[in-house]
Amino acid sequence: MTSPASVVTVSEIGFLGILLIFGAGGWYRIMESRERANHVVAATCRKAGLQLLDGTVSFGGVRITRDHQRHLVLERTYNFDYSADGFSRKQGFVILRRGHVHSIGLAPEDSVQREIH
Repeated sequence: MTSPASVVTVSEIGFLGILLIFGAGGWYRIMESRERANHVVAATCRKAGLQLLDGTVSFGGVRITRDHQRHLVLERTYNFDYSADGFSRKQGFVILRRGHVHSIGLAPEDSVQREIH
């Protein structure tokens, strides 16, 4: 005979299934945003004649903010390292909102930071 505490109900299994689906969807969106950031950063470095170091971006943070229409949106920040001369290491950033580039920044002597709307 099994104890009542070890019985898993159908509703618990359904709830766990829903959590798993939402978790997988969230993970997919995170990875998709990271790939978008990698692509934008690589293109930006190439156009500016800079070398993207380590070949990838790193997660810098996430926050809830408002877009220009005052809607709440997630803003993801990714950091990256680059070099202008092959010796020095500088850090830049890219900010994504709703999966689109909001702004990208390099050190002032390498490029003017710009904002995209």
